[in-house]
Amino acid sequence: MSVRRGAPGREPDLSSSDERRGRYWRGVVAEWLAALWMILKGYRILARRWKSPFGEIDLVAVRGNTLVFVEVKHRASLQAAQSSISSRQRKRVYRAAEAWISGQAYYHEHEIRFDLVFIVPGLWPRHIIGGL
Repeated sequence: MSVRRGAPGREPDLSSSDERRGRYWRGVVAEWLAALWMILKGYRILARRWKSPFGEIDLVAVRGNTLVFVEVKHRASLQAAQSSISSRQRKRVYRAAEAWISGQAYYHEHEIRFDLVFIVPGLWPRHIIGGL
């Protein structure tokens, strides 16, 4: 078994599949924590990790007459989480939300909002209302 070597003085790279698997499971745990946080705040989770040809929505939640599409970010710091949202990613979430709504006639009259939940180790989840 060979180990790929990085630049001198750096740790050897993990295999791409191990690294991907780790990111996947960190994302799953972060989304689970975000969903729990939203439930504790009175939201009902309608969908998790919903995929469309346009993109993925981490959480779809509702509270009262407000339908909320939530993007979850897990990063080492709050600043890193805040700076990780790109305009391209926003557009993908908006297009995916349109696809989700088009298949859910019951929610057509609801107010729509795009929120963020940042998951940072050692801190409570940070819910940014209308942050996307």
